[in-house]
Formats: sequence, C-alpha cells, structure tokens
Amino acid sequence: MKTAFVYTEDFSKFDYGLTHPLKSFRLKLTYELIKSCGLLSLQDTKLIEPEMANEEDLLMFHEEGYINILKALNNGRMIPVAEFFGIGPGDNPVFQGMYDWSRLVTGASLKAASLVASGEVDIAFNISGGLHHAMSNYASGFCYINDPVIAIMSLLKKGYRVAYIDIDAHHGDGVQNAFYKSNKVLTISIHETGNMLFPGTGFENETGEGDGSGYSVNIPMPSGSDDALFIYAFNEIVPPIIKKFQPDIVVSQLGIDSFYNDPLAHLNYTTVGFCEAVRKIREISPKWVALGGGGYNMANVARAWTLAWVIMNEVEIPDEIPAEFLEKYSQYGFQNKDIRDKDYVEKRLQKSEMRQEVEIVISYIKKNVFPENVRSNNGKG
Repeated sequence: MKTAFVYTEDFSKFDYGLTHPLKSFRLKLTYELIKSCGLLSLQDTKLIEPEMANEEDLLMFHEEGYINILKALNNGRMIPVAEFFGIGPGDNPVFQGMYDWSRLVTGASLKAASLVASGEVDIAFNISGGLHHAMSNYASGFCYINDPVIAIMSLLKKGYRVAYIDIDAHHGDGVQNAFYKSNKVLTISIHETGNMLFPGTGFENETGEGDGSGYSVNIPMPSGSDDALFIYAFNEIVPPIIKKFQPDIVVSQLGIDSFYNDPLAHLNYTTVGFCEAVRKIREISPKWVALGGGGYNMANVARAWTLAWVIMNEVEIPDEIPAEFLEKYSQYGFQNKDIRDKDYVEKRLQKSEMRQEVEIVISYIKKNVFPENVRSNNGKG
C-alpha cells in the first residue's frame, strides 16, 4: 500500500484566538511526533505539501454570497453582516487569515482526494481536514468551509462512488445535509447523542430523503460510552453497510474529541477503541481518504493520529513516545511516556442501560436502513 501524508508548516500560522479551544498547533505537534517516530521515511510513504483551494473549488458546495463574506473578513476585522452567516464572537470568530486558513485546509483535502483518485497512493491523510459542520451558506462549530463535502464532490465529478465515515464525538451534520437527498454518497456518523452535545442532530431516524432514503446512517452513542460499547456499535453497523454499498473510495473523519479527557464532549474512548475503528476502516476501504477532525486535548490528538498513521502504513512502533520529542513538547499535556492508552471500561450502574440504548439504535438501523439501502443500491446504484 502506498500512502501520503498531506502537511505544511503554514497550518500553524493561523490562530482562532487565545481562548478558543481549536488550536492549529495540534497539527504541528502531530507532525513532529510522527516524524520523531520515523514514520515519514517509510519506503512507500510520501510527504505532500498542499496548495490553497481556489474559489471555484469552494463554489462546488458553498454559496457565492457566503464566500464573498469570508473574503471580506480575511483581514481579521469584523463587519456587522457577518453574524447573519454564523461568524462573530464565540465558536466561529473572525481572525486574521480566516479565509486563507479555510482555503488551505480545503486544498489539503482536495489534494488527498486527488492523490487517491489518481492511483498515485492508496491512502492519503490530511490531519488538518474534517471540518464537517460548515453549511453551504454559514459557519458552524469552528468550521467555515466544509472540506469533507468539497473533497467528496471532487470525487463524484470523477465518477467515484463514495462512502463517508465520521467517528468524531460531534455529529457530521454538514456532510449529512450536503448529501441527504443523494444515493451517490453513503454518510455514516457515530457520535455522542444530540440530546447532550452540539449540534443536537444525528438521531437514528435521520436516514435520508428522496433518492437518498437509506443513505444517511446515524449511530448516536450515550454520554459516557466506553471503548467496548463504541466498537460494538461500530462493528454491528459500519462494516456490513459498507459491504452493501460497495464504495470505490471511503472518506473518513477521525476526530479525537471522543476521548475520555477531552474538554468538549462526554465520551470515554481511548486509543484502544479509536485504533480498533481505524483498523476496521482500513480493512473495509478499497481506497481511503482520511481527514482529521475535532480534538481539544493536544496530546490526545498527536498520539491518536500518529497511531492512525501507523495503522495506515501497517508498521509497528514502540509503546513509548521518543524521549527527544517529550523533552521538547512535554508541556502540551503528555502525562507520561506512553503513546497508547490503557483500555477504559465503564463500570457504573448505567452501563447496562447504555448498552440497551445502543441496541435499540442498532435494531432501528438494521430494520429501517439496511433493507432500504440494499433496495436503492441494487435498483439505482
């Protein structure tokens, strides 16, 4: 398998603000850990520098008026009309180079998709991507441009059948909405229940409309879910429905905000469950475009995406983070030398209730989504 890691130091030049939870430095931290583990000098690996997406790329999904607002805000100065597009103090702040940041991230995802579509590599990983909340005409959830949607649309234009798998703690609402009426893209999101977490969507009965009926799959997980419950739900739904859909390319969003000590969600996953899901995605993907996503504990992000890159390249690394890396970056939340977590097992009394809740969701999907997906796939595929 040939792989590509899409990265540029320019990612770290952009800053959402001192108090904002999304830190672009987490991308450099991940890159430095991957490099210190010797994972960028593998025989079949390429390090690829992206270019900014152009306006024509962005207009594949976003409305022209919205793009014009982003361009007007690129100097970092607020204008009153911006609030009508979801931009202002809070989740989606105005900052210097905001539009350029969005173009660079999107360009990196487009580059990853192009590398895979051309056959130059089998797997491409853009850790900066996965900004899955942006809608066609407004910003949402730290996301201004929806790079997964644009990457998928670029693949559709080339005639590929695409499945999207999102394991971020937050529902991939922007991607779902973009393809909700289409049978050309299967969207799967496994996330913390919208009853407890932004964006408040992603329930199991959101299954698509019209031609897209049966092509939207949501697995809402109870708050507090552990690795075992996550992997149980994932294995029950994701591999079999991918097998039925038979995509040419899988695009995945590998958010890390599902981890037990992430400040913005309430799930209890670790690298154990995360890596098991990544292994399974690799196994079921004919070709694979991997994107980053959420993750607001920087040490978690660096460790988990390094381990994802290990899995993508089918190599092994020691259990300890290299000493020279820790010496330089220990202040970013690395609690010990371990790159892998110990398995977290939920032991509270609610565990059985959580299992029952997940089983109800799985039963609903198998009854209402699987048959529809098979019918639509065989009829219109």
